Amino acid sequence: MSSPHYQRSVLDNGLRILTGRMTHTQAVSTIFLVGAGSRYETDEEAGVSHLFEHMLFKGTPTRPRPRDISGVIESVGGMINAFTDRECTGYWCRMASPHYQRGIDVLADIIKSPLFRDNDIAQEKHVVLEEIRASHDSPGALAGLLLDYALWPDQALGRDIAGTVESVEAIPRSVMLDYHRDQYVGRNIVVAVAGNIEHDQVVDQINGLLGDLPDGEPRPMFPHDDNLAGPTVSHGKRDLEQMHMAMAFKGVDMNDPRRAALRILTVVLGGSMSSRLFEEVREKRGLAYGIGSSMHTLTDCGVVDIHTGVEPPRAAETLQVIVDELVKIREGITAEELQDARELAKGRLILGMEESRAVANDLASQELLRGRIESLDDRIQSLDGVSLDGVQSVAEAVVNSDKLAMSIVGPTNGSDEYERTLDF
Repeated sequence: MSSPHYQRSVLDNGLRILTGRMTHTQAVSTIFLVGAGSRYETDEEAGVSHLFEHMLFKGTPTRPRPRDISGVIESVGGMINAFTDRECTGYWCRMASPHYQRGIDVLADIIKSPLFRDNDIAQEKHVVLEEIRASHDSPGALAGLLLDYALWPDQALGRDIAGTVESVEAIPRSVMLDYHRDQYVGRNIVVAVAGNIEHDQVVDQINGLLGDLPDGEPRPMFPHDDNLAGPTVSHGKRDLEQMHMAMAFKGVDMNDPRRAALRILTVVLGGSMSSRLFEEVREKRGLAYGIGSSMHTLTDCGVVDIHTGVEPPRAAETLQVIVDELVKIREGITAEELQDARELAKGRLILGMEESRAVANDLASQELLRGRIESLDDRIQSLDGVSLDGVQSVAEAVVNSDKLAMSIVGPTNGSDEYERTLDF
């Protein structure tokens, strides 16, 4: 399968390969994206996807040391890394074009043949535990974690992607081997390569490396449970100079036709330095150094969130200003705001797709999570089609107190003053 923007092939074992031809760059980015993440884990397995990501860099039979993996890439100026999310785990590298094939070779090796040595698992668990502790020591990160717990109570979506100290310590090697067998199968892996490359050459190389990778039916992710009865506030008491506040509404999923309208709404609300929240909170009142809103879509749900940090005595005032702006935006936006937000959103999309890594990530994530590719032109056309009525309709659907969660980290006293303000 091909289009003017990408080409697609499927190996006999179900592994999908997509390439995006970018003739203007000498950089080539490759990502191996796997359907594995925190939404696939039971409570007892919490953190296994993230620990797994770390372990794949510890060694393979042909590259037994971590430096044997990273050194191949870095010796020619390349970069290699990985990430774990709720719905996927990605292993990526960015290389100068003459060397991009060695990057594919290394990533295929660690995907297919990780060693999972006992000593490595024990050592890397300590590394992950330090990562978890660091996030709890960061007020902004902690506010985000508490917000997830409040927004998605009692389910995989609300857990820290890295798990807890207790759950990570308890993960046995056998669980990791089972997870590799279940999730790292052909049909559950997408490889995307972007740069000045030839599709057939990429397919031939990957088929030679992973054509014999077993296929199978991977375990499904746990669906989200819409069990939030808001407004609800989660407190993290810390002796800090600032009160870190985060709030979120239930948004829309990645296939919802209202995505473009919600993106426009989010931009108008807090997506730039000329947004309503930035103007009211910072420019007019000087309450915060920064404030912003963003939206995130998942396969079956989504989030619109707002983050800021303020002087503790002015936290209640700041929250009231935010709520006032939320009430106002449900009444609609102006034609000028619509036009400005549309052009901002389109411009950021275009600029974001200038870099090969962004193109590879976009192709892989759409293929794995949506099963289809929406081109940049299609997304721009969707933004052009947003109307004032469409923005108001999605605002009325999303901006509601009963689907609102908030977290506060700082010298909070845990009073119910914040919940009363949020009940609009």
